[in-house]
Amino acid sequence: MRAANGPGMASWDDVRRLALAMPGASEKASFGAASAWVVNQKGFVWVRPLRKSDLAALGPDAPTGEILGVRTPDLEMKEVLLARDPDVFFTTPHFDGYPAVLLQLDTISVADLEDVIVEAWLARAPDKVVAAYLAGDTARAPRPKPATKKKATAKKKTAAKSKQKR
Repeated sequence: MRAANGPGMASWDDVRRLALAMPGASEKASFGAASAWVVNQKGFVWVRPLRKSDLAALGPDAPTGEILGVRTPDLEMKEVLLARDPDVFFTTPHFDGYPAVLLQLDTISVADLEDVIVEAWLARAPDKVVAAYLAGDTARAPRPKPATKKKATAKKKTAAKSKQKR
């Protein structure tokens, strides 16, 4: 069992730094002020406070620290993580049948967190970006574009089409 909040344990700053280091990753607000990190508009890690239903399902063993939601490639990997380190990884009925785990942030080392974030990113990133990353060519992997620019471009295209119809 690992000591909570011990030396070398992960923090939200580590999550943010590691997630944003992945090609094409960006941070967005999710469910109010909570953060989520996405690639190709798909979440791969997110702040996930426990809800009342989670606390009821977990009972007195419910963790009290900060919780990070992490996407897994599939349900098999989810089970591997849950079995490998139940002091760090856990799930709730809300995630039954869904390829994701929850982890207690203050019980995972930064090195292990990095592995988990990279695997989550690999599960959600576009194939070409993953191939470039795995080949060590992160320069070819695209950086995210601001959402406002996409919306502005879409509006310009719609306006141009309207003019063409006139």
